[in-house]
Amino acid sequence: MLSEKYRCAVVISRAPIIQFGLGAIMAQSFCEYETIYCATPEEITLSLLQHANVVIVDLTNDLRQARSACKTYYSMMMQCLDIHWVFIVPLPIYPLAVELLLRSESTLLSSMEPVEGIINAVRSGNRRAEIIGRSLLSDRDYDDDDVSQPALSLTYSEKQVLRLLGKGWGINQIASMLKKSNKTVSAQKNSAMRRLLLRSNAELYAWINSSYGAGILNLNPMNGEGKQWKKAEQEETLPLLNNAP
Repeated sequence: MLSEKYRCAVVISRAPIIQFGLGAIMAQSFCEYETIYCATPEEITLSLLQHANVVIVDLTNDLRQARSACKTYYSMMMQCLDIHWVFIVPLPIYPLAVELLLRSESTLLSSMEPVEGIINAVRSGNRRAEIIGRSLLSDRDYDDDDVSQPALSLTYSEKQVLRLLGKGWGINQIASMLKKSNKTVSAQKNSAMRRLLLRSNAELYAWINSSYGAGILNLNPMNGEGKQWKKAEQEETLPLLNNAP
């Protein structure tokens, strides 16, 4: 019978040097863990998975078979829901990782994640997973031609809907506040997603919570509400108030 203090980490990577690096992080910062190394998910037994507390997966060498690899890990995640999964994700796989691997028990980190980011992710555990690491959402992870240009072409109404979504409002609440139908608000959200080349709600919220998206939408609490945004809101809301019975 395993001791209650027994903690197990599984590191999966096809690259020995990455195995070594992740192993060094675990040994220096999490000496209470026994770390087990695998090159592929096929090497992991269900028994090992059931005893693991955290599984760190390096996807940087799975570019050619990214969908297959993500589907394999998704299946493994469904078998053991109490494990904290930490995925090291290269940018080309990011949309696929968001689609298949983003869950409350998982954390997505950039393949360029600093050591401290990996340590914080493991330390947080599956109950306080950051979901998507800041490095993966930083400005340098966005291609200017693919993302920043469409963002600048968002209409004011589209920005308004995304901003309210970012503040935690639901479609029904936004429609009520803006005196619009749910169908109109949903259409504006979907139109914004097409402009931003986003394919799912998970990708949309990842963009909203990124430093770049938050800047476009004036959601950065360090910068306040944003005088320009306030003025635009007042200009749009004023006619509604004047026309109210």
